[in-house]
Amino acid sequence: MKKVLITLDYNPNSEKVVEMGSQLAKLMGAEICLFHVLAEVRYYGMQYEPFMGYEGYAFPVDFRIQEEFVKVAKDYLEKTAAHLGGENVTTHLAEGDTAKSILEYAESWNADVIVMGTHSHSTLEKLFLGTVASSVLESTKIPVYMVPTGEK
Repeated sequence: MKKVLITLDYNPNSEKVVEMGSQLAKLMGAEICLFHVLAEVRYYGMQYEPFMGYEGYAFPVDFRIQEEFVKVAKDYLEKTAAHLGGENVTTHLAEGDTAKSILEYAESWNADVIVMGTHSHSTLEKLFLGTVASSVLESTKIPVYMVPTGEK
């Protein structure tokens, strides 16, 4: 296994996913690609405490300007890559449906493993809405390393 695709959402819990994925890649001497899908633009205006060297933006984001969200998402990926500090770290930003984008890129990049977080959603919510993680698991032939990110 030489290629580890680490999927990130825009949430401080992603730090745990990045750290676990990075540890896995180091054990295998693998290349890392940090992958993010720009799907829900409303998240990029949220203010969090700094995480993984990313401090966010203090100005209100104009939700009508897609280019601004692309800039914010790219900055997030670049800061996360710098946080890891490794030479074998690349980034990729996709737009669209999250699960579909993960599946398509993982296949085209020839990922050996997909690392992703799972949030603590209720059973009822999973039943009616599904999750990105379950959608990826149901449709991929690539092994998936799930990192629990919930509070429990």
